[in-house]
Amino acid sequence: MLEGSLKRLRTDRIDLYYQHRVDPKTPIEDVAGAIKHLVMEGKVLHLGLSEASARTIRRAHAVLPVTAVQAEYSLTERDVEQNGVVKVCEELGIGFVPWGPVGMGYLTGKIDARTKLDPKVDLRSGFERFSSENITANMPIVDWLRRFAEKKNATPAQVSLAWLSAQKPWVVPIPGTRNPGHLNENLASINVQLTPADLREIETAFSPIKVHGGRMNKEQMRIVDQTN
Repeated sequence: MLEGSLKRLRTDRIDLYYQHRVDPKTPIEDVAGAIKHLVMEGKVLHLGLSEASARTIRRAHAVLPVTAVQAEYSLTERDVEQNGVVKVCEELGIGFVPWGPVGMGYLTGKIDARTKLDPKVDLRSGFERFSSENITANMPIVDWLRRFAEKKNATPAQVSLAWLSAQKPWVVPIPGTRNPGHLNENLASINVQLTPADLREIETAFSPIKVHGGRMNKEQMRIVDQTN
């Protein structure tokens, strides 16, 4: 598999090689050991894990230092603050890469109950959070974020990205984008400076708010490592 990737990418090494989901049937020590051999061969420089639990991260790191951990993290999805993932990354000096940093589109302010997601091409169509009922129930979140963004002369998406970047210097969000306009909007988030007072205001506003609907469907959640 790696040889095929190297050939297609026309390179002799992969800088950061992710195990994109943890395989419950394969001990993580075996995975880290296999990547360690590839590192020794010079074909891979660094190991990354995606949607791994804190325990799994520790076990892998004991075999081969983990460089990056990727998991969903945003203003509306903060499980990694509670399940020990962010904490273990800080403890072990691992970079954290939030995927879905704008709530898989929720926090752009461009989705409402009338939004139609094509089930043939868009996984979100089967996620509880993206049902029309839950979108309606969650609109107070988006409305508040939109008002706050206006005060900062920014978009809701830019504030969402700036909030993540302000959490820790080793947190680097990875927003998805489908067109150049979204790309430019995301890049401009580096110009949004959130003060300590701004961060407190955001925390005060969001802490009592209930987010309606699970972040993914049961099938997707089954492949999220939640071992204790």
